[in-house]
Amino acid sequence: MHWLGLVTLAAAGVVVARWFMARTDSLGRPRAFPWLGVGGLVVIGLAALTPWFLRARLETRMAEAASEIVGHPVEVECQSFGQAFVDVGAEFGYVVFRDGRPEPRTLIKRQQCRDLAAYLRSDMESPSTAHVVALHTLTHEAVHMSGVTNEAETECIAVQLDTRMAELLGASSDAARAAAATYWRSIYPRMPGGYRSDECRPGGALDRGGGNAPWDL
Repeated sequence: MHWLGLVTLAAAGVVVARWFMARTDSLGRPRAFPWLGVGGLVVIGLAALTPWFLRARLETRMAEAASEIVGHPVEVECQSFGQAFVDVGAEFGYVVFRDGRPEPRTLIKRQQCRDLAAYLRSDMESPSTAHVVALHTLTHEAVHMSGVTNEAETECIAVQLDTRMAELLGASSDAARAAAATYWRSIYPRMPGGYRSDECRPGGALDRGGGNAPWDL
């Protein structure tokens, strides 16, 4: 939709330019500025650009947080309406790997981006289940972008980084730890077998230590 906004604002500019080039009629009488037409075009243009602007701002904020997790700059894209319309995948986000290496970008599905936006607009103190899942989705994909391909390993590393991700997005330390604990206790046990590992536990092979694991909360 942002192209519609740009075209409409450009049309407003054309109207203003035409008025400026011919501010008087053939008899030399001043022509009134087309406030109504220009104003209408500007309002329509800004209205069309607002969703694009909000999405771009959300993507930038998520990318900055994900880059801190990954350790180098990455991009985060929110799924567009058109992409969602033809999407048949069940995953909440994905990273493309080429020759075993991840691209430095991820696509987060439309609903999860909406949930993340709602989470960021809130005080982050009492996130809903959808907010927590969306937060974890971003963390999970960030771990993939760091080079981890195995889903169970990725999931276990991600649950240990959810606290950090929430803090990077603006949550208080206590709220971030609570969100991570909620995912670990309520969501992780219900994940498909391919996303869980017996080594994802205190002292397990996938325990990264450091005191930020959800089992330490």
